Amino acid sequence: MIMSNETVSQENSNKQEEGAKKTDLKKEVLSWIFYILFVIALTYLIITFVGQRTMVDGRSMNATLNDGDNLIVEKLSYRFGDPERFDIIVFPPQESPKEHYIKRIIGLPGETVQIDAEGKIYINGEVLEENYGLETIRNAGRAAEPITLGDDEYFVLGDNRNNSKDSRSDAVGNVKRSSITGRAWLRIWPLSDIGFLKHQ
Repeated sequence: MIMSNETVSQENSNKQEEGAKKTDLKKEVLSWIFYILFVIALTYLIITFVGQRTMVDGRSMNATLNDGDNLIVEKLSYRFGDPERFDIIVFPPQESPKEHYIKRIIGLPGETVQIDAEGKIYINGEVLEENYGLETIRNAGRAAEPITLGDDEYFVLGDNRNNSKDSRSDAVGNVKRSSITGRAWLRIWPLSDIGFLKHQ
């Protein structure tokens, strides 16, 4: 069988098109693989170094935060500066490192914290002026006696002072700087309360 030049040319053209399509398909598959790997890597970096979503479980931070609130915890601030008094932080307690608590910083490194029989909080012998607690503290716990914080330690309380396991308890104790996961930054749920959290 004799094939004309036109037929041979058409076959060559078809083969080239098929080859081009296969090359395009390979490029597209590689492009998608690269895109997916990039998204996974970016997500990992964000969760590890920038921020993560967390949900409030319990009433210890009422009325600032409520059970079921969804928050974004940001991790960048404490890479460039120190936690400040009244910051709302997330950290694992000593008794259960796999859990995370959310509390408010009351005492800073090097300070001496004490809670008297009337429920007043003292920092270095001076009454702390603050209005975050829902009610007068009834149980001072270990803070009934003066607690002097180390150079890397913080004393934390829940805003719902009489329904909070915090630094007054031996199970939580003083929170070390290295164990702080991050600072509660943005409430994303419920939608009616969406917004940035005020710390100071």
